[in-house]
Amino acid sequence: MPYVIGEPCIDVMDRSCIEECPVDCIYEGGRKLYINLAECIDCGACEPACPVEAISQDRKIEPDQEQFVTDNKRFFTDPLRGSAEALGEPGGAMVVGPIGVDTELVAGYVPRG
Repeated sequence: MPYVIGEPCIDVMDRSCIEECPVDCIYEGGRKLYINLAECIDCGACEPACPVEAISQDRKIEPDQEQFVTDNKRFFTDPLRGSAEALGEPGGAMVVGPIGVDTELVAGYVPRG
């Protein structure tokens, strides 16, 4: 069961999870972090490191966060704004550095409240 990062990460991006990830599968968008599900080894080290509790297993995510499971996949499978190709599986976030672009869902996200 891979892990996914939900809405609480938007505009926070604490990055504590990145420091704990042993396989470097957490990528940085413009407003949110994303876990590459194909690269994640399901170790769970990232989950307790997140101070805003934005990370959970994809099958155990809260119902109001389910859209982020699909959205997390899209970050890697669909071309992002300004790119002709999908990010795919580049072999680690350090290889590509901060992406600086988000999915349409996150880019257009307006905080609740």
